[in-house]
Amino acid sequence: MQVEVWSDVVCPWCYIGKRRLEAALRGFEHADQVEVIYRSFELDPGAPQSADGTLAERLSRKYAVTLEQAQAMNRRVSDTAAGEGLEYNLDIARPGNTFDAHRLIHLAAQEGKQAEMKERLMAAYFVEGRPISDRETLVALGSEVGINVERAREVLAGDEFAEDVRTDERDAGRLGISGVPFFVIAREYGISGAQPAELLRQGLTRAWAEMEPATQT
Repeated sequence: MQVEVWSDVVCPWCYIGKRRLEAALRGFEHADQVEVIYRSFELDPGAPQSADGTLAERLSRKYAVTLEQAQAMNRRVSDTAAGEGLEYNLDIARPGNTFDAHRLIHLAAQEGKQAEMKERLMAAYFVEGRPISDRETLVALGSEVGINVERAREVLAGDEFAEDVRTDERDAGRLGISGVPFFVIAREYGISGAQPAELLRQGLTRAWAEMEPATQT
């Protein structure tokens, strides 16, 4: 059974959702027969390679709130993340375009390392303040999960996997996905948002029960 997850590597709720899905799978008896696939979704496709200002300043402008209100928003999401074992450092986060990061995830998927690459990129952004729009940073992060350095540079220097990212995003549009994280189970059930692990587990159980018996081997 496939679980597809549309998300962006700079979406704070997506990292929380990732942890909650992992917790849901730990309590699901057929977890060894579940394949998790991460699909591309850019929160801001027009974002510059390197954005000016802090994350709080950008949130303040985007939502037309005061800087103090934006900082409070960051504290709330950081507190929620802490409840899932994640230590966000949003004051050092370095916003930027994520298109190349998604291409790198597709390269990693080709090499059987998609989950590792997704995790590494999210940790780099939310915990370490790494510039995940910078190609040399991406190459270095890829190498940490076993992606060949020259292969990563070759991909990022060209347009390889660009169409894969666009295909994921077109699929999101066809499925009516406008916000992330969004979980699609067996292409039958959609769950929007970083829902609690128990709700995700219920979705897994329901989808499994309704699968054709022949597929449950």
